[in-house]
Amino acid sequence: MDTKMKSLYTISVFLLGIIHLGVAQNDTLFARKIIGYPEYLENVGKGNLLYAAQKFNVDIAFAGIEVAKIFPNPELYYGYINMGQNRLKAGYGYSINGTTTLELGGKRKARIDLANNGTELAKAQLEDFFRNLRADATLAYLYALFQKNNLRVLNNSYQSINRLAISDSIRFKLGSIMEIDAKQSRLEARYLLNGVIQAESNWKVSLTNLNLLVGKKSGDTLLYPSGSFSMFDREFVFQDLITSAINNRADLLAALKNKNVAQSALRLAKANRAIDLGIVIGSNNTSVVTNAVEPTPSLTAVYGGISIPLKFSNNYKGDLKIAQYNIDQADLQYRQVELQVETDVSQAYFNYLAQRKQVQQFQSGLLLEAKRVLDGKVYAYQRGKTSLLEVLNAQRTYNSIQADYFSTLYAYAAALVQLERAVGIWDINF
Repeated sequence: MDTKMKSLYTISVFLLGIIHLGVAQNDTLFARKIIGYPEYLENVGKGNLLYAAQKFNVDIAFAGIEVAKIFPNPELYYGYINMGQNRLKAGYGYSINGTTTLELGGKRKARIDLANNGTELAKAQLEDFFRNLRADATLAYLYALFQKNNLRVLNNSYQSINRLAISDSIRFKLGSIMEIDAKQSRLEARYLLNGVIQAESNWKVSLTNLNLLVGKKSGDTLLYPSGSFSMFDREFVFQDLITSAINNRADLLAALKNKNVAQSALRLAKANRAIDLGIVIGSNNTSVVTNAVEPTPSLTAVYGGISIPLKFSNNYKGDLKIAQYNIDQADLQYRQVELQVETDVSQAYFNYLAQRKQVQQFQSGLLLEAKRVLDGKVYAYQRGKTSLLEVLNAQRTYNSIQADYFSTLYAYAAALVQLERAVGIWDINF
């Protein structure tokens, strides 16, 4: 290589280094914490704020059981009367009594039963919340991996075209190619650089979402997922999936618990229509009257009694109708969830099969063949046996196939996540 060619090559490499340094510096604006999928999912379960808030619904439901066990509070009364003892010597007296309500019709038992069923419903809803949270968190993790792969593909393409642009600049100075070809290759490199910058931004945005899911403020540190899309191949029997979904889906269990709650509410409404007895026990005491007009000895009287409410309100049965309507509504909702479960499983299963076929298509040699075509075009162009346009077309084809390949891998993994979400099972680990 003569002195002129060495100088041109050195300048070109220097310019390449400046451009590449600008991209690389953006990548140092945040600290990385490498995290594997099992650790990440564990952190989601422990740190997700929405999940932590949802857990309080179970605690509240348990507290409701304690409330349901409460008996009616008794009341204590004390009264005093002065009939002019000092002036008229007419005496004084006091009264004391206690009252309470005796609940009939099994009201307390019905309240406790309703509270217990409400607790079971809250547990099922919490389980269903985590089922969706686990799937959403996994999809976010996979999406971050996909964005990292996409960035690598675009950056490799940019580096390849940029090296070609450097070579074309040298060849133009040496008179081997026309200036328009050198400009075209530089233009393609600059255009790809914009794609790299945008891909890097998309990647970092996907990383911030991981921090949100684990309940951690981003600050200057982002979680950096590790792993690949190589462990998402499963074999399923469709009818077995339907059966598993009916047995395992937490939202279907929640719908069943909701039916139980509605039935308990009806029993409580019926119990509340029974009368409650009021019970009173007391004592009146008067002192000795010493005046000359009407002297009387002291007197102590003990009394007791019951009060019976006249429940004319039972002529109106709106409370029973509401409770029955809630049962009918809960039953329809349960049947709808059953249909939704079967639909979700069917759709997720067919999508999973379709994504598998597309991955197999890529793995049959499509990507390798595109790479060979590109290398051949570059080799021929550098020897003047083909045009720059053919090289750029081959590069675009290879870029597109790579992007589609990683997109399909992500879609395949996501399809498995959605399928297992739909069935209510979980064995994903990578």
